[in-house]
Amino acid sequence: MTGRAMDPLPAAAVPAAAEVEADEEADPPATGLPMPQDIEHRLSDSSRMQRPQGNPLLLSYSLQELLARDTVQVELIPEKKGLFLKHVEYEVSSQRFKSSVYRRYNDFVVFHEMLLHKFPYRMVPALPPKRMLGADREFIEGRRRALKRFINLVARHPPFSDDVILKLFLSFSGSDVQNKLKEAAQCVGDEFMNCKLAARAKDFLPADIQTQFAMSRELIRNIYNSFYKLRDRAERMASRAIDNASDLLIFGKELSALGSDTTPLPSWAALHLSTWGSLKQALKGLSVEFALLADKAAQQGKQEENDVVEKLNLFLDLLQSYKDLCERHEKGVLHKHQRALHKYGLMKRQMMSAAHGREPETVEQLESRIVEQENVIQTMELRNYFSLYCLHQETQLVHVYLPLTSHILGAFVNSQIQGHKEMSKVWNDLKPKLSCLFAGPHGTLTPPGSPQEDGVCPH
Repeated sequence: MTGRAMDPLPAAAVPAAAEVEADEEADPPATGLPMPQDIEHRLSDSSRMQRPQGNPLLLSYSLQELLARDTVQVELIPEKKGLFLKHVEYEVSSQRFKSSVYRRYNDFVVFHEMLLHKFPYRMVPALPPKRMLGADREFIEGRRRALKRFINLVARHPPFSDDVILKLFLSFSGSDVQNKLKEAAQCVGDEFMNCKLAARAKDFLPADIQTQFAMSRELIRNIYNSFYKLRDRAERMASRAIDNASDLLIFGKELSALGSDTTPLPSWAALHLSTWGSLKQALKGLSVEFALLADKAAQQGKQEENDVVEKLNLFLDLLQSYKDLCERHEKGVLHKHQRALHKYGLMKRQMMSAAHGREPETVEQLESRIVEQENVIQTMELRNYFSLYCLHQETQLVHVYLPLTSHILGAFVNSQIQGHKEMSKVWNDLKPKLSCLFAGPHGTLTPPGSPQEDGVCPH
């Protein structure tokens, strides 16, 4: 056996323990679990993607079908004081499961970890950051919105939506939800171990999969950069609408304060006493209309935040999860495969040295380790192809979400039309009330017209 070249590796079962030996930081441990082809009869629903007849790699979802899978609401509930710090709880309500449960941020963290454990080759959206101290209301609201986007993306993702840990998270009302999630996720291996197609993933991949992967990654990176800029501009427009509401409200209050002024008029201005009194009365009444204008502007800003900015953020979260998945593929399974090959080369050199020194026991031990390492390399190769298989499907899912662009633009246009229409009505209602502000000849009050309307020169 000395100096033997590595035999072609059959597509047979490979113990998962050998893989863990190759890299302790490898994919979630699955010691004692059989290879995918040995557990075909245990195929979980989570590994089934809707596909056309023929190539299982191809998906046939529409955006409407994904959005219809579930709608999850995440609402803040009043703060509760713990032993040392206040903590925030959320009411999480699912239309699909007709459930309403209470969750803390740490419950989301455990759920996120279990998703990565079971689905390391899928798009798992990131969680918003945790802030220990000094969390103000704005931060808490921003995190609530981010958690809502996270859970809706997960609830609509095909493999995730059929998995037991999602149902547990959205419907289990017990106090030990974190332990339940860990038990459900860790009692079986990851998706690679439970998918009957995992060992044959290579057969379904196109020959130019690496080229396609590089092109898709570049395209989605460009889309992300453009939508990031669109989101920033949409945020600024919504913010300006809210600032405009505040300015209109203050403007109306100042008019009201001016109209409520009780400072007596000096005697030398007594001639204009009736005029000033009429002006004050009119100014005081205008605050109602300006408050209504402020309310309309604030409504438009909130609508743009909810219908435009949040949809842009949802799409950006999805695109970011794809970028993260690409990095996990390159830094994870490919890196581990290279490490396994490097370790195999070291073992071969050690065996050759031991054989040259004629140490039979050492040679036998190294031969056994080399066989194990060959199995590890085979598993890494299978995982690499399965990772590319999943990446190909996740790329398709990103493209399924692309029509969300039309939803976003539609919401933006509608908010502008509705906002301007409502404010225009208030402005038009306000205009006749200005007539008493303008005194004409002989004490008559007439609103000014433009020089073109009056037909006279301003002088």
